[in-house]
Amino acid sequence: MSGATVKKSPPSPSSVVDWITSACRFAADRNDFRRNLLVNLGLFAAGVWVARNLSDFDLMAPQPVT
Repeated sequence: MSGATVKKSPPSPSSVVDWITSACRFAADRNDFRRNLLVNLGLFAAGVWVARNLSDFDLMAPQPVT
């Protein structure tokens, strides 16, 4: 297969549903401390990222006149 390109088909809807289902089970497993730690750190990092990016807006600043 040197130089040959392999076309990948887009994921089928059932594989997407399976991925979402497994991600929800991963997040909801109450008995695994490491998983819960990873999920909580990921949610915290996402929250920090959103808060830092939304802090650029100054809602009290006068709006430009168009």
